[in-house]
Formats: sequence, structure tokens, C-alpha cells
Amino acid sequence: MDRIEQLGDVAEIMLDYVENKKTFQTDKPMPVPTRSYTDTDQWRAEMELVFKRVPLMLAFTAELPNPGDFKTMDAVGLPVLISRAKDGTVRAFLNVCAHRGAPVAEGKGNCARFTCKYHAWTYGQDGKLLAVSEAGTFGEVDKAARGLRELPCEERAGMIFACLTPNAPLDLDNHFRGFLEDFAALDFAGWSYLGSREIVGANWKIAFDGYLEGYHFASLHPETIAPRTPSNCTHYEGFGPNIRIGFPQRRISEALRPLPREQWGSQENNGYDFVRIFFPNVSIFIAPEITQIAQLFPGPTPDRNRTVLNYLRREAPRDDEDRANIEAMINFFRDVTYNEDYVIGLDIQKGLESGAHDDLVFGRNERGNQYFHEWLNWYLEDDPSLPEPVM
Repeated sequence: MDRIEQLGDVAEIMLDYVENKKTFQTDKPMPVPTRSYTDTDQWRAEMELVFKRVPLMLAFTAELPNPGDFKTMDAVGLPVLISRAKDGTVRAFLNVCAHRGAPVAEGKGNCARFTCKYHAWTYGQDGKLLAVSEAGTFGEVDKAARGLRELPCEERAGMIFACLTPNAPLDLDNHFRGFLEDFAALDFAGWSYLGSREIVGANWKIAFDGYLEGYHFASLHPETIAPRTPSNCTHYEGFGPNIRIGFPQRRISEALRPLPREQWGSQENNGYDFVRIFFPNVSIFIAPEITQIAQLFPGPTPDRNRTVLNYLRREAPRDDEDRANIEAMINFFRDVTYNEDYVIGLDIQKGLESGAHDDLVFGRNERGNQYFHEWLNWYLEDDPSLPEPVM
């Protein structure tokens, strides 16, 4: 089915939800053990069996548009360097010098080579060791064997994906099951990167659960989200472990009814919105004014996460006034996310650690949360022969 035609069918479903006060529902509620959010052994298993195995979206084409551009980051406690070479190819490495383990780059920038500030060993954009400082006194070094440790990496649809385990398979087609076509259709590779903010919160799943449902809009977001989007009115589609969440707007009837049916699938942000979820840790909300992409990384302990909120827009900033308006909007999105979602997440963490309940429960109307936890459990079983969850 044509993508716009398929999205038109989804729009029609969401229109029915609003006009008839319905929502997506599955067959039964799903309990999840409280220890899933507090247990150190499970947290360690999530690092090894999920975050170090599945493709993670780590950067955007718009962040590294030119040859020589690079970005360093911390991903699940691992130092990562992403670099675009002269030929335009993007590569990812562990940002660790082969001499004594220091980083070879910091922050973001553009350079022809990377030089470790500890002893000045130098590496190319392709990760190869180019030079050993004062080589005459150091002794013989096999440069071919002393390059940066490369990570599986692929650029697709305006995003850069990597696996945090060297030599591991990176199968984006199997992981996303056609989902990346959304971003290719949006010409995401040509958008402008506007900056980022960092916030911290509770266990990464407590934070991520909040991105997966709209059941809380009326009670938690009465002045920010609820005026635009009705609470407890949500549609879900699965693409492997990933989810496209449809949030109809209150004005969906007004927006869609006057249009020919064949145009309904091209009205994102006009009557309905989508939040796109990349398993295990990315939430993407394309708003009319600005796009927020949250990358959630488990913190150094089970009770914390570090979230990087990235901001993009189709057009680059036009002038200083536009840039100031963008910064104000970024801060607004950041503040809403932290103050209205992450603060209560910290309270939830305390509640779960209190031992008050053995489990929590996701309702029939919270299918996105159920689906996420079903896939998480599937990965933690570490048995590909088991049947995959279905939406």
C-alpha cells in the first residue's frame, strides 16, 4: 500500500476515536514487576543484551554534514567518536587511543585527523593510526593493528546508527521493518540541527514509559498538551520493536472533513500528530515549529537515566531574531519535558523502591507500553527462536 494511503487509513481511525470517544485497546491489562525498574541484575542484562546489541540512533546527518565533521559522546558509559571522512562516509569508533586509553577527540568540530592530547598519537578520519609521537625513542609499533576500534555504523534516512559492540551485525532493515521510510519521505537528511539539552531522571524505563502513552495528558499536562491533544485517545502501529504512535488533535474533524479522503494521509500536524519510537530508547516528535528527539541512556546506576533532547527543523535559522526564538522554544520544550514528566518520574522511582507493590500494571489502553515491555523481555530472553511480540 502507498505510504500516504496507509497513513490516510490511520488518520481515519483517529478521526473515529475522537468523534466517538474511543482509543486503541488490546485484550487485557499487563502487569510488570516492580523490580524491572530497580533490580541491578536486570539493569546489567539490559546493557548487555539490548543496548550493546541493537542498532542505536546516535547522531543526525545534519550534525555532521561536511567531510571532517565529528562528534564525541557517551553512550551507555562507552566513549564514542563519530566522524565523516573525506569521501563522505560516516564511521563510528570507541574514542580510546590504542596507546594508553585516553580519548582522541572531545566535543564536536571539524578536523582532518585526531590527536590524543596525552601523548599526541595521531589518527585519520578512518580511524587508522597515522603517527606515533617521537617514534624513534618509542620502539616498533604495528600501526595497522593499533587503529581506533571501529563500531558497526550506517547512515540512513538522515540518521546515523551504530552498534556498541565491535564486529556485531547491524541489520537496520530487520530492526526497523520499513519504519525509516517515514524519514526518507520527510527528507530528514536535509534538515537543520539546532542544538541539544540534557536532563536527568529516574530509571530509563520509567522515563520511556511516559513517551509511550497519552493516558496522562489531562492530569499531568492540563495547560501544555491537553488543550491540543485529548487524553487517552491514541493509536499504535508496530514496526518490529518500534512504534508509530498516533495522537489525534481535538480539531481533527475540522481539519480532515473538508479535505478529499486521499489527502488525509498527508496532514501530519494538521488534525493529528505522530510520535515515532525507536526501540529501545528514542522518541521523535515532529511538531510544526520544531522537532524534539529524545535519546534516553541508562545512567550509571539503575535508578537514573541521562536524556539528550535534540532539536531539528526543516529550515536553518534565518537571522539572530529567529535564532533567539528557536532557543526560547528549545528551552520551553526542555522545561515541559523535565518539569512535567521527569520530576514525577523521580517520585515514581521512590515509590517503586519503597516496596509498596510487587508490580505495576499497564491497561488495555496503554498498548504502547505493553508492546515495549514485551519486546524488552524478548531481548532479555536471548533466544531468537521465541516468537516475536505483535501489535
